Amino acid sequence: MEDVFRLAEVSCPSGTLVVVDGGHLGVWSGERSPAGIDPALLGIDDPAMAAEVLGSVDFAVVGPDASVAARGFDRQPGAMLHDIPAGRVAEVTAMFDEHCRAAGLDARLAALPDREPHARRARRAAAGGGGGFLVFGLPVVAVGGVPTDRLLPVVASRVDHGEGLGPRWCEMSVRMSGAETWSSVRLGDVGVDWARVLFGDVDALSAWQHDEPVDGLADVAFWGAAAEEAAARFSAPELGEPGEGRVRGWAGLPVADAWEKARAVQGWKEETGRRMVVDFRPHSHHWQVMRQVRASEAEAGTVDVGGARLFCAMTGCGDGWFPVFADLDASGAVVAVRVRFCDADE
Repeated sequence: MEDVFRLAEVSCPSGTLVVVDGGHLGVWSGERSPAGIDPALLGIDDPAMAAEVLGSVDFAVVGPDASVAARGFDRQPGAMLHDIPAGRVAEVTAMFDEHCRAAGLDARLAALPDREPHARRARRAAAGGGGGFLVFGLPVVAVGGVPTDRLLPVVASRVDHGEGLGPRWCEMSVRMSGAETWSSVRLGDVGVDWARVLFGDVDALSAWQHDEPVDGLADVAFWGAAAEEAAARFSAPELGEPGEGRVRGWAGLPVADAWEKARAVQGWKEETGRRMVVDFRPHSHHWQVMRQVRASEAEAGTVDVGGARLFCAMTGCGDGWFPVFADLDASGAVVAVRVRFCDADE
């Protein structure tokens, strides 16, 4: 039997809600071109691969049969191809041309003069009735027509799967109204690489600071088999954060001081071969919401950014691609936007 929880409330002043991996927002470009994102934030340190990413191209599918051709090509959602690496541009263009020739379709790929910002991708997907798009290969979903004048409840259902698995989230949804659901439409998938999902207003995401502190401060945390030994070596107290018992470190230090302490502890760990995790935590928006997530039994929290309230929660089942649905009332209006993590009988 599913247990239902009301976890929090969100707001969406722009009317466009984005469902995205909350740990992936360090590479969200907002209103800027994705070409300005440092490939190192994607974990890319090879110069040749970095050049491929920086030289990526976005394409629009154009022509009388554009919609049919894009659906049939089925490489990305919608009538756009985003983030095609520089070295694959000719290959992808040839593949699309062959696809159109074989199907007898009049369409082609037109390279955009500039890469399309992520916020613009979200608005375009929302304007088309809601749907998915890619952010550096990871699928994201946006939906429009969200109420702008009030807080919206976030509701989740959970099932206890018994010994070994325990309670796990089945789904989470942002509720737009209390109307009865008459039908559901699959909008796409949200790809999760950081085990957490976030519901956020598209304009607020442009103000999101993922790694930059909002107050100039940072924490250093470390835990594991050698944590007590390291605490004695570096005179580190318990961090004292809710939900983080036995974690040592320092809270609320100027960023430069915190970075020096983190480097010292990490250096000691590497030199001695000790088993321990060292975490440098600037007081960013991501840190603010994850502080609540770590302290919460539901592993969920909210943060106010850019005049909107955003919600983030751990999936409870790690990473994956999870379907996102719009529940509709009898008139076709959106009742809820819902992410499904598992079936109740799984």
